[in-house]
Amino acid sequence: MKKIVSLAFTLMLGCFMLTGCSDKAEPFTQKEYTADPGEITGINIDVRDRQIQVSLSQDDQIRISYYENSKEAYDIGVSDGNILTMTSADNKEWTDYIGGKPSDENRKIKLLIPDALLDTLTLSTTNEDISLPSLTVSGSISLSSNGGNIDFESLGVGSDLTLNVKNGNISGAVAGSYEEFAIWSESKKGESNLPGNKDTGEKTLNVTSNNGDVNIDFTGAD
Repeated sequence: MKKIVSLAFTLMLGCFMLTGCSDKAEPFTQKEYTADPGEITGINIDVRDRQIQVSLSQDDQIRISYYENSKEAYDIGVSDGNILTMTSADNKEWTDYIGGKPSDENRKIKLLIPDALLDTLTLSTTNEDISLPSLTVSGSISLSSNGGNIDFESLGVGSDLTLNVKNGNISGAVAGSYEEFAIWSESKKGESNLPGNKDTGEKTLNVTSNNGDVNIDFTGAD
């Protein structure tokens, strides 16, 4: 019986070693997707284990810079509703999850967008952060991170701003005054400077956090 257990352990150890060698043998390749903002009304990025870093475009084009290989890739396209979508399209065996993570750079998605030209912006990831500069959309923004922080300078929306974190913090500023927003917020195992419920306001701010703090200011506040 001991020989059988020893053999099984040896085989598992061999798999771990082969997996580690396989990961190192296949590097990531940097790629870029470019879109004309005149053909895009919204952006929806839904990925796993990737940092999403948003910056303002200097040439009025929408650009997504990312890294992928045959095991960790993305599906990118434009829907009939003119929504640019990017989703994880991993092609992993269970053994591919053994070993170290890709480098920080290979786990980063850089999104460059023109200011005030989009109707909607939706970003979702796990185990990594989402960061945004000061920007405005004519409709809604939705940001979600399970296992990371959400940081932004100032976000302007025409209707709704939704923020959700688990095991992470939310910090930033909302363009406009406190009186402009109806607020619904819930914070578990963390501190929040927002009220739990505020009914009045033309726009909506919806914030949920679990095991993290929330600190949001209003740029139009006195």
